[in-house]
Formats: sequence, C-alpha cells, structure tokens
Amino acid sequence: MAKHTIAWLPGDGIGNDVMDAAKLILDTLKLDANYVHGDIGWEFWKREGNPLPDRTIEILNNTDCALFGAITSKPKDEAAKELSQELQGKGFVYSSPIVGLRQLLNLHTNMRPCHAFEGNPLNYRDNIDLVIFRENTEGMYAGIEFRPMPKDLRETMAEYNPKIRKFDAVADDDMAVTLRVITRKGAEAIIKDAFAYAKKFNKSTVTVVEKANVLRETSGLFLEVAREVAKNYPEIEMWVTNIDAMCMWLVKNPEKYGVIVTSNLFGDITSDLSAQLVGGLGFACAANLGDEYAVFEPTHGSAPKYAGKGIANPTAMILSVRLMLQYLGENDMADKVYSAVADVLKEGIVRTRDMGGTVNTMEMAHAIAKKL
Repeated sequence: MAKHTIAWLPGDGIGNDVMDAAKLILDTLKLDANYVHGDIGWEFWKREGNPLPDRTIEILNNTDCALFGAITSKPKDEAAKELSQELQGKGFVYSSPIVGLRQLLNLHTNMRPCHAFEGNPLNYRDNIDLVIFRENTEGMYAGIEFRPMPKDLRETMAEYNPKIRKFDAVADDDMAVTLRVITRKGAEAIIKDAFAYAKKFNKSTVTVVEKANVLRETSGLFLEVAREVAKNYPEIEMWVTNIDAMCMWLVKNPEKYGVIVTSNLFGDITSDLSAQLVGGLGFACAANLGDEYAVFEPTHGSAPKYAGKGIANPTAMILSVRLMLQYLGENDMADKVYSAVADVLKEGIVRTRDMGGTVNTMEMAHAIAKKL
C-alpha cells in the first residue's frame, strides 16, 4: 500500500500540460504515492452542469491532499451559453470549482510564496522573498450575492443602515449586492497562521493589509483580531497598511516585506501583484490549507488557447509540488525540488518562452528533473 494517496485534478487548458510536468518530477523523486484522478473543470460544466461533480468530492474525502492544475472560469451569462443543449434553460448556474473546494473543505488559509530566483530575467528585483497569507473562505468571495435585489431585504437593510435609502430610486433589477463577510474565527485562523509562519522562518514583520478607514466594520474587525494575535508574538513587528497603499509600496519597496496577511479579495490582488514582481504567474505557487485537508495549485489560469502547445511555464506547478511535499512531511524531497528549480534558473540556459527562451513545458520539466 502506498504511503500517500493524492487526488489528481488536472482541470482543463494548460492545467493538463503542467500536471504532466508535475508527474515527471514526482516520478523522478520516486514519491511513494497513489494518484487518483478526479474530474473537474469546464468540460464537466458543459456536459453535466457541474464543474465539481460529486464523484470528485468523494475522491477528496478519501485522499490525503490534492494537486490541482487549472480551470477555465467565465462570467455567469457566458458560462450559461456554453452548456450543452439539453441543459440549457434548466437553472444551472456556474460557480468556480476551486472556490467551491475552498468552501467545501474549509481550506481557510491560502499561502502564496513569492521568491525572486537568481537568474530569472523577469525579476523586478533579485532580493524579493515574501509570502502572502490570504483568507480563503470569507470576504467578498463568500458567495452571498443578490440580483435582483429582494424588496424585503432592502427594507430590512434600511432599518439598520439608512444609507441604503440613497438607492431607493434604483429598480430591483438594476441593483446587485455582494456581502463582504469577515468573522472573528476566520480572521483569527489566517492571522495566526501568518504569525506562526513568520516565527518559524525568522521573518521580522507581518504586514496586515486592509482598508479600515473606509470598510470600518469588516476591515475593522480584521485589524482588531490582528492586534490581539500580535500580542502573542512580541518578537515580530506588526505593520498595518491600506490595500491601495500596499500596492504602491510593493512596487516601490518589495524587499522590505516578509509576511503579508489579508482578507480574500485583497489577498487575491496583492498575491498577483507580488507574483509579477518575481517573474509572473509562471512562478506563482499556492497552498490551500485547512485543518484536515489541503489543495496545491499554481495560481495561473487555464489559458485554453495554449492548451497542448507546450508553451506554459511549469515552474509554478513544480513549486506547488514542493509545497505539497512539505505538507506530506517529505521535507528532503521538497528541498531537492526547490534547489533543482533554483539551479536551472540560475544557469539561465533552459528557459521557457515567457523568459525569452525557446524550450517547451516538458523540456523545462526535464531540465529540473535532471537536477534532482
């Protein structure tokens, strides 16, 4: 019996390409694991009206963790048009399967390391080494939305906050509302993870990114919890920055930051910005961590027009493999993956198209595997 059982979720588009690269790395390492394929993504939405079928959820319930490639995601109206003819008009509504996984499995912590590898010609600067901790299940991505706006909800909201009366002249069909939900429990979980990581890896600061001067209640609660948690880590300095200013400071002085912690939407924004500073999404890996399960993924999209062409940079996927190995306790293997990626990038001989080179996805993967 294999030591580990891993759900294998390629998804669609270049997700399949980079997952092939990941398998090469894992086979080279000879990881003692059983890989169980799961259906997920756009094709299953079109054929079944569900991009995350129940059979895949069953696989997740019987594995140690999951490795995930990429999925296509489109706005509501576009998604509905691509349903198979027999499913049209039957009330199916598309929702992102990766967001669904985070909610279903309570993967409350999204950790996104952004490291500038020596030799990467796309680095903004060579001394960037920061980690984004993004709350993964609440905030603007909690999925609580209304359109049209129910009349009774409008009246109820007006009882508690008369500011909504300024929209009384707006028809129900012409108004859409999304609730930003921050809970003490959710904020505490992500902030504790950020401070614990900073302590473990000797990071001197944790920067809390919110917008409490405008979003007084939701961001205010997040900061309140952060200040409480920070008291348990006197050796770590806590900085507080507004999201708009943070984007400016990341471009200006990214090397000053070690750990950044924030809510869901703001984490999505800062992690993509930080990824670009170290070469783009081709180098951006992520761990979705819960108390009992984890899903590891590159943060790039599925880029359907490039699927099967061998154009994708597999480095983000391979670095996600490294995060998975750490989660599984295979730290020696994880260190080897990190060193192999660093060696290939430092040499600067083998480069994918995004780095100005000519090698394809699997050639890059083979170069990294050879270093192992």
